[in-house]
Amino acid sequence: MKRLFLTLAFALFATAAFAMLKPGDAAPDFSILAARGGKDFTFSLRDALKKGPVVLYFYPKSFTSVCTEEAHEFAEAMDQFSAMNASVIGVSGDGIETQREFSTKECRDRFPVGADPKFEVIKAYDASFSLPVAGPVFANRISYVISPEGRILSAVSDQGATKHIQDALETVKKWRDGGK
Repeated sequence: MKRLFLTLAFALFATAAFAMLKPGDAAPDFSILAARGGKDFTFSLRDALKKGPVVLYFYPKSFTSVCTEEAHEFAEAMDQFSAMNASVIGVSGDGIETQREFSTKECRDRFPVGADPKFEVIKAYDASFSLPVAGPVFANRISYVISPEGRILSAVSDQGATKHIQDALETVKKWRDGGK
């Protein structure tokens, strides 16, 4: 029984990874309750895109090892993203109370994290890891770069942290340098 459950879980995970949005797809618009520096606000994709590209990354759970590493790496790269007028937001199924703390401790007050406990944004971006009986349990580790025109420029699904930051930086640079 345990083997069947694990096989099913891995099959669902693989399916979710292949179901993610693709470059060229329209990015679903959203507004989400978020925290930056421990303070709540409403993050609007539409408003953020007026300033430049948006890096939207989904992660399973705040304060877990790889999610914390990923937040640290994005925080360290924020000067590079800001220099290219790019915004970054991380989203998980955690509640806003957790995101307030995570935004300060692990995101180092450098970028916001959104609280999506109902998995509305996570599902809209095909980033939900769901089990047949339980429904959505967490977000898959997927990152997107969205152009100011609202189109997906890149999509990465990888269980490590570094590839997401590297791809996002490369994609934003390419967009800035004429790949618009």
